[in-house]
Amino acid sequence: MTTSTEPCIEFLCAPQDLGVIAPPVPAREALPDWFRRLAPVDKNHLSTTDNALTVKRCMPFLDALMAGWILPLAATVRIEIADNGETVNTGWDFDKTMVSNHHPYQVNGHPMQPRPPCKIHNHWTIRTPPGWSCLFIPPMNQPNGVIEVASGIVDTDEYRSLINFPFFATAPDGFYTLEKGTPLVQVIPFRRDDLLRPGVVRAETEAEATERQRILRATGAGDGWYRKEARDRRS
Repeated sequence: MTTSTEPCIEFLCAPQDLGVIAPPVPAREALPDWFRRLAPVDKNHLSTTDNALTVKRCMPFLDALMAGWILPLAATVRIEIADNGETVNTGWDFDKTMVSNHHPYQVNGHPMQPRPPCKIHNHWTIRTPPGWSCLFIPPMNQPNGVIEVASGIVDTDEYRSLINFPFFATAPDGFYTLEKGTPLVQVIPFRRDDLLRPGVVRAETEAEATERQRILRATGAGDGWYRKEARDRRS
């Protein structure tokens, strides 16, 4: 582990895999193509109730895209989906296992059934400092339309070994290719102690209601309140 006092995350692979399998990248460097190509909207073609703003101006949407790291598919995988999703066959040309199967009884009652649970093999070991875990979720706001990985949390400060990812094939019957480097999982490190802090459920005060209304009106007026007053203050 690094000797820096700053929290960090490390992705380790076998020496022979470095430069061969697709590497993890900060999520901010892996924005989806559709998002990059999104152009401003011409106000002349909108109704009077539209503001012509796209999700490129929506900081909560963008912050979700940029959170943590993207762990990509290590090598290209071919997927055949048949029998209305009940059969999933896979293949690859890489010399390490890329996909295996879970038994259906392991997820009895899951809403994705009768689609079978499968498992993508990950070839990166993920390490975090003491007290830090990782949340693994499907890449936010960028589904691939073929498979969806199940979410999970791993104490990566203790479990310093390979983590494989259960998934369901979500596409219609057919043949599909997931290319090497396809965003597979979004990895978000977090401090476990933060989850143990108490919360409060109560009615708002008059001052809090006034603040809520002020923020709502400023946001509706289109002056970029959230960007200027909330997100940018963290910089």
